[in-house]
Amino acid sequence: MKLPEPFREKMNRLLQEEALPFFRTYEENKTNGLRLNPLKIERSTFLELMPFSLSPVPFCSTGFYYDAAEQPGKHPYHAAGLYYIQEPSAMFVAEALRPEPGERVLDLCAAPGGKTTQLAAMMNNTGFLLANEIHPKRVKALSENIERLGITNALVTNETPEKLAERFTGYFDKILVDAPCSGEGMFRKDEEAIRYWTEAHVAQCASKQRHILSCAYRMLKEGGILVYSTCTFSPEENEQTIEALLAEYEDLILLPIDKTAGIQPGRPEWTNTHMKEMAKTARLWPHYLKGEGHFVAKLQKTGRSNQWNGKTAASNLSKSAQRDYQTFAKEVLKTEITHTIYAFQQQLFALPKDCPNFEGLKVVRAGLHLGELKKQRFEPNHALALALKKEVVAHSLDLNSSDQEPIMKYLRGETLETGGDRGWTMVTIDGHPLGWGKEVKGTLKNFYPKGLRI
Repeated sequence: MKLPEPFREKMNRLLQEEALPFFRTYEENKTNGLRLNPLKIERSTFLELMPFSLSPVPFCSTGFYYDAAEQPGKHPYHAAGLYYIQEPSAMFVAEALRPEPGERVLDLCAAPGGKTTQLAAMMNNTGFLLANEIHPKRVKALSENIERLGITNALVTNETPEKLAERFTGYFDKILVDAPCSGEGMFRKDEEAIRYWTEAHVAQCASKQRHILSCAYRMLKEGGILVYSTCTFSPEENEQTIEALLAEYEDLILLPIDKTAGIQPGRPEWTNTHMKEMAKTARLWPHYLKGEGHFVAKLQKTGRSNQWNGKTAASNLSKSAQRDYQTFAKEVLKTEITHTIYAFQQQLFALPKDCPNFEGLKVVRAGLHLGELKKQRFEPNHALALALKKEVVAHSLDLNSSDQEPIMKYLRGETLETGGDRGWTMVTIDGHPLGWGKEVKGTLKNFYPKGLRI
């Protein structure tokens, strides 16, 4: 692998005797990992069901390594949201934040959604999770991953950090800033990151990171926890960025991060002031563990914040829309969705509990997308199927993973001959939802989204 010469010189200078084992990792293949989705499947069932050769990631209880020859992204279990494919060292970031069910949590730079979906699972789909991404194309991938993994407590926005800081001052219990960075930890998996790397780019990233962190600080409530992470090795973007943050805000303190399985402390000698406390931060190096590399810092706000005085979102549903949805729900569902229902024109969403008012924000997904109002009827959205369990729908068609032909037909968008006439039917694989079909006169009309078909 041809690395930028200034990068080689810099890492040789920083790592000294560690440089040789560090650079040897670039002669190896990248590490592959996936993380089970506990919102859909228990660990024991997951291990029995998976057809892949897996070994546990020691610093993430839901993470597993898999062999590069296997392709879990192409398996129907992936379409069912039973797992998320994620670089293993990236799994450690959410473990450091560890939100509790019912908390208010922000993932400020959230695309493509690996850490967001991990946080939502830790929250058990309760509380309020704001997942924001400033780039319009990337926010679409974030929204799709939130849908696939059956997440219902997230508001997905496409906003600037400044706009959110104005709206949510002192609001969040916990905030994750997985900052845009120079991506030195991506070199083994992304050649474009190598081509894009310059020392000037590192400096630009560090400047941007400090601005994003200042916005995050404003949104943190008193006693709130902030986790900052990057997938780069640069001290300017890691230790020195945290050093600058601590210098700017005296009521922020560094919290220690547990370090096991090869995770190393941050480097005080790489700060401008030789700050000893920087050893509380964590560095995941590819020559110490199986992963591409990450930096993680955990901070707590001890000073007072301005009290958030915003309002919660209220339903705007018309009586006719309510009637059409309830007609569908009584016929198809065995459970009641009690969250506030909100209409974006003809599209209905079940908002996260106590969802703050989002008027004036660019909202991409507001909780659970229930479906679409059509002429005096309601059509369920794909997201609703993926968020439910088989047991709470009136009718289901279970496809078995040992018989691939009907599964592939469904994922291609083809009709299935069933012999039934039951109306809206959840299609599942080994009992896990894949999507909707509508069974009429012996044939299941396929409602698997066109954009997802194989």
